[in-house]
Amino acid sequence: MRNRFASMPVTPVARRRSGFTYLVVLFAVALSTAALAAASQVWSHAQQREREIELLFVGGEFRTAIGLYYQRTPGVAKRYPADLKDLLKDGRYPTNQRYLRKIYADPMTGKADWGLVKAPEGGIMGVYSLSERTPVKTAQFRLADKAFTDKAKYSEWQFSYVPAPLTGVGAAPRGGLPAPPPVGGSSAGTGVTQPVPGGSNPSLNPR
Repeated sequence: MRNRFASMPVTPVARRRSGFTYLVVLFAVALSTAALAAASQVWSHAQQREREIELLFVGGEFRTAIGLYYQRTPGVAKRYPADLKDLLKDGRYPTNQRYLRKIYADPMTGKADWGLVKAPEGGIMGVYSLSERTPVKTAQFRLADKAFTDKAKYSEWQFSYVPAPLTGVGAAPRGGLPAPPPVGGSSAGTGVTQPVPGGSNPSLNPR
């Protein structure tokens, strides 16, 4: 028996319905794509913020360790480390003095490669990320990182230790860190500690 519906012509109304359904499907697909793209951007933004927080922490650890190495220099003339590995083992002492747990990886690149800020008198006074990405955070930094305000890229976030000028205990140095404390004292919030002559200082050997 021949299918009588097979020979029925497609009416203009049917064509319009078919075209409308197709447009609805296209709109739904476009909407879903836009929603996925927006969600992906939000996720990427959140991930970048987390890496920024980690970079600020790790950079602060390097700055503190460099400050410890500088302040623990035997004798009068202070020196910066010649290599970042000196922060793991200070060869100037008969017993191991350790100022950093490890050479941290750069959270922005995932590699343990850092840009080095060289001190005028020699040695390494700071580190910075090699990432050229634009930061999400551009304001409301803590005092030690105030110089990062409105920087255009992460490589401009330089975590440097600059000792205070000799204008009295408590003077603020150019690097934003508090001045070194008197012998036997500690500088709250920086981790920079002066050793007691002839004694040992557990805080200079983090586990």
